[in-house]
Amino acid sequence: MGTLLWPPPPPPPPSVISVSGRRSLSTFPSCLPENRYSRGKVCSNIQSSKFDSFLDLKPESEAELLDFDLRWLDSSCKSCLDVIIIGAGPAGLRLAEQVSRYGIHVCCIDPSPLSMWPNNYGVWVDEFEGLGLEDCLDKTWPMTCVRIDDHRTKYLDRAYGRVSRKRLKMKLLEICAAYGVQFHKAKVWKVEHQEFESLVECDDGSKLRANLVVDASGFASTFIEYDKPRNHGYQIAHGILAEVDSHPFDLDKMLLMDWRDSHLGNEPYIRAGNSSLPTFLYAMPFNSNLIFLEETSLVSRPMLSYKEVKRRMVARLRHLGIRVRRVIEDEKCLIPMGGPLPQIPQSVMAIGGTAGLVHPSTGYMVAKTMALAPVLAETIRECLGSSRMIRGKPLHHRVWNGLWPSERRFTREFYSFGMETLLKLDLNGTRGFFDAFFDLDPYYWQGFLSSRLSPRELALLSLSLFGRASNPSRFDIITKCPAPLVKMMGKLAFETI
Repeated sequence: MGTLLWPPPPPPPPSVISVSGRRSLSTFPSCLPENRYSRGKVCSNIQSSKFDSFLDLKPESEAELLDFDLRWLDSSCKSCLDVIIIGAGPAGLRLAEQVSRYGIHVCCIDPSPLSMWPNNYGVWVDEFEGLGLEDCLDKTWPMTCVRIDDHRTKYLDRAYGRVSRKRLKMKLLEICAAYGVQFHKAKVWKVEHQEFESLVECDDGSKLRANLVVDASGFASTFIEYDKPRNHGYQIAHGILAEVDSHPFDLDKMLLMDWRDSHLGNEPYIRAGNSSLPTFLYAMPFNSNLIFLEETSLVSRPMLSYKEVKRRMVARLRHLGIRVRRVIEDEKCLIPMGGPLPQIPQSVMAIGGTAGLVHPSTGYMVAKTMALAPVLAETIRECLGSSRMIRGKPLHHRVWNGLWPSERRFTREFYSFGMETLLKLDLNGTRGFFDAFFDLDPYYWQGFLSSRLSPRELALLSLSLFGRASNPSRFDIITKCPAPLVKMMGKLAFETI
């Protein structure tokens, strides 16, 4: 609901991205995003796909480098840095600009720090407004909707937005520049630890020292350690940003989920698979001819095959009468969800996907990471910005527990319980779940999706959800949820020992 390499481990492949990643454009064809495409392209020369062969169309996207003057690190310098951040994605840059505000010397290491992010992000507008990042949204929809089946649709009075990758990255880079963040263009190969500092070795032969190393390089990191089996669920999806002849969606509504399966009426084998492991359509309509479409398996373990997801998407678009003329961008998404947190504490700190910040029940992460980076930065300031300079194991203990205090770990276990429950539901069970979920008071369903409910509020949500559920859904909860519930309670008991 994002680009991947196969097969999907653990550990996950290096180009895994967030469910919140979305590919989209604001206007077309004269104002394509980030000026990545020529205005002079003659659209009439591009051949349309047949209904069943749009997968053969090649995406037209091209790599882009931002035009920005970074402050480069002199790698021959032997002095010890305060903080090295591995990765210049949203998590890495957000943390860098937050930490550097306290006068702490920060260096970001990335193989291509000026490259545009390949990931695309969709967020709830109120989340970015609360962070002061609403100017980084380039398209918003005043409402979202969820199609439960052919007869039930939920209209949600909550605005949704597409994040402008360029605006967000430029904003973060500008703040980094203002506070003296340095950059080093390289790939980190190894991190070695001494009592009070760490040595970072890069593929260009450089060796840099720092009091604290933070890994923001994504799910595939080899620098973060786990002390429990990595039994993730997986969200997998295929999406396209496409020019189409037409589509049936309202332009003022973002389609969050479409669980209908009427498109599989003539596909008995696909329909049977979808009944047990369902997928849904996610759609961002920009105008009557430009739309982002994505077929998504919310969570599965073992994961649904990527080939199967594409087959279902082909069948769905054919049924909807959507003829694709051009594929501007495509999206191959594999997101590990749930599973254990990294070992806490350990010598390398983490932020973003490596830190377990993906919402276990939805796959969303970017807004949460943007919100928690200042929290981690404040803890780093307390350690490295003070005259007493807390370093080594006390530093690692403080930063890890600052990001993951006991209450935040508790709520994550509850969200993981939600994921484990969804793993056990078939199509009808999933429909019943979301039918009841979006009937909750908006405070609760919005808070659940945005990871901002307290443990007490999560308990109240559970009771309310059970009370609103249909009898078949209650039966599902009673018969299929005890095992995930016992698993959650066991983990919570272990954490409190």
